Amino acid sequence: MHAGEAYAYGAPGPIDASASPFAKAQVDAARKIQTFLDRSVPMRAERWGAYAVVMLLYLVRAYFLRGYYIVTYGLGIYNLNLLIGFLSPQRDPESLRASADGEDDGPMLPTSNEQEFKPFVRRLPEFKFWLMSMKSIGTAFVMTLIPVFDIPVFWPILLMYFIALFVMTMKQQLKHMIKHKYVPFTTGKPKHGDSGGSGRAGGVGGGLKNND
Repeated sequence: MHAGEAYAYGAPGPIDASASPFAKAQVDAARKIQTFLDRSVPMRAERWGAYAVVMLLYLVRAYFLRGYYIVTYGLGIYNLNLLIGFLSPQRDPESLRASADGEDDGPMLPTSNEQEFKPFVRRLPEFKFWLMSMKSIGTAFVMTLIPVFDIPVFWPILLMYFIALFVMTMKQQLKHMIKHKYVPFTTGKPKHGDSGGSGRAGGVGGGLKNND
C-alpha cells in the first residue's frame, strides 16, 4: 500500500464557517482520527499487534459471558469474507481471460517466467482489511452490551458449522491460487536473468509482488 492510500478511507472535508460548534467539533475529531490512521499505515506490526490484543479481549469477554453466540458467529463470518478478499486478486483471472474483446484492460497474473512481471493487486488492501476488521470487533463489543442480541442457541452447532465453512472456503481459495499460479504473500520482483535453480526460485510463486 502506498503511504497516501489511507486518505481514500473517509477523509473529512473542509469545515463550513457557518456550521454549528457540534459539527465543527465532529469534523475536527474526524480529522484527528484520520491523521492517526494515516500515520499508522506503514506500522503493520504495531497495527496487527493491537488487533491481536483487541481480538483476544473480545474472545475472553465472550467466554466469560457464556452468551451472545450469534454475535460471535457473525463476527467470524464477516472476518472470513474479509480474509477471502485479502487473499484474492483485484480482478479475477477467469473473468479477464473470458472477456469477449480479448483486450488487456487490466493487470493479469503472470503464469511463467517469460511473461512480463505484474504486481499482485489485492481485492481488499491490507490496511482496509485491518481497519474493517477492527471496526467489526468494536461493533461486536457494543452488541454484547445489548441484551436483545443474546439469542439462545446451541453454540456447538454454530462452531462446527463455522469450522466446516472455513475449511471449505479456504480449500476453494487454495484451489484458485494453484489454478492461476499466484501466492498473495510473496514480495519482490523475480529475477529472470539467472539460470538454473535461481531462475526457478523466482517463478510463479516468487514472481508476484504483494502490492498493498
